[in-house]
Amino acid sequence: MRIIERRAQDVVILDLKGRLIIDEGAELLYEKFNSLIFKGHSKVLLNLSGVPHIDSGALGKLVSCKTAAQQAKATLKIVGLTDRIVELLTNTKLTREFDTYDTEEEALASYMTGAVGP
Repeated sequence: MRIIERRAQDVVILDLKGRLIIDEGAELLYEKFNSLIFKGHSKVLLNLSGVPHIDSGALGKLVSCKTAAQQAKATLKIVGLTDRIVELLTNTKLTREFDTYDTEEEALASYMTGAVGP
């Protein structure tokens, strides 16, 4: 798992590349996300378009990131969900827990308008 950090105005974008599983990247993502929140970044966008697989343990870490964001009054949004990840979120009834967008442009625009995902 690789995480590439970039910025678009005041939004931190984390591009994830590789399998997101409990043994290979989930903890790395959680630590990176918490570090950003601790540093005062309140808008984080996770780009999962480079993630071919996610397991239930990693999904739990995503939920933990969402919880940490809420506690810090920050916002976590997700873009680039593959069909497999959408299916996992649907099966676990977590589709409404995350603000998800089809494109990065839509997600970034939602930060500017304060919109919540579909």
